[in-house]
Amino acid sequence: MTYDVIVIGLGGMGSAAAYRLAQRGQRVLGLEKFSPVHARGSSHGGSRITRQAYFEDPAYVPLLLRAHEMWDQIERDSGERIFHRVGGIIVGGPESEAIRGSRASAEQWGIRHEMLDAGEIRARFPRLNPVPDEIALYEEGAGLVVPESAVRAHLALAERAGAELRFEEPVTHWEPGRVTTTRGTYEAGHVVVCPGPWAPELLGHLGIPFEIERAVQFYFTPREDFRDHPIYIWDRADGTKFYGFPELDGAVKVAFHHGGQICTPETIDRTVHGHEVEAMANATRSPMPGVAGPFQRAATCLYTNTADRHFVLAREHGVTVACGFSGHGFKFVPVVGEILADLTIDGATRHPIALFDPARLRGGA
Repeated sequence: MTYDVIVIGLGGMGSAAAYRLAQRGQRVLGLEKFSPVHARGSSHGGSRITRQAYFEDPAYVPLLLRAHEMWDQIERDSGERIFHRVGGIIVGGPESEAIRGSRASAEQWGIRHEMLDAGEIRARFPRLNPVPDEIALYEEGAGLVVPESAVRAHLALAERAGAELRFEEPVTHWEPGRVTTTRGTYEAGHVVVCPGPWAPELLGHLGIPFEIERAVQFYFTPREDFRDHPIYIWDRADGTKFYGFPELDGAVKVAFHHGGQICTPETIDRTVHGHEVEAMANATRSPMPGVAGPFQRAATCLYTNTADRHFVLAREHGVTVACGFSGHGFKFVPVVGEILADLTIDGATRHPIALFDPARLRGGA
């Protein structure tokens, strides 16, 4: 059978693309090398931060505004609970990347926020212990999304819209118009590739160096009640960033943003070692003394980094690609699905994606 579109990879981005393409009347085949909603890549772990006062670049904000609308629609249509609006606080020095960038995005796009000094932080959020010269940006509309629920919802909606989804079927070769797997060869008018950390393997033709980074998520029994706490990002003076979530299922989750071992999906060390747990606990001990009580468990995931840590979203030579999300992509899942459908069907999108042109990473922009 010939399809209109074959989607390679059915994690966060691929599941959303399969849904949006099928919703728009395309005959879609989705291919995934693992089982549905697996924990081998980057779309798992129970929670992902979502926020709109975006320190990475103000150019992301229009996409986040749309994504927040779309999460609500996905919840209504699927019956899954995905988006938890618990608020979000970003703490750091006045000149830290997280504070300066978040404030600039919030002011440019009119994102509701409050700026708090150290005393106001302690008064409003007594579990936080900033040093005197640290400040915070609080965003009421921030929160967390549940990645497993999001992927499950998009897969169900894709099938409901007519997509054919195949799991445990690794792709062995692909080219524009044709995809070969361990079970057969399929033809389509267009191919969409959402490879996650398998980008170096599947997208070598792009000529882009991707770096795959091991990331660890730690779960502790908190020493204080964190059930009503906002998500948090702390940009520390020593150059490290850690982030975390309110208490979910009896545990708080906290992690470093970047700084992990470079690896591949095949060579990643899935064992989390005692010295890593100790380093995470030590990092939170002064700024958030109540977080790191008894250690419960940890999980590993993978960041697929580009050199500038911005995404790659493009249509080139009959192929649409979405990759290089560099540890901050999941909050964009629904709008990336829409962008991929636009690029595939129309050859262009109304969404601003100039920042994500792969030419910049080849020295062409």
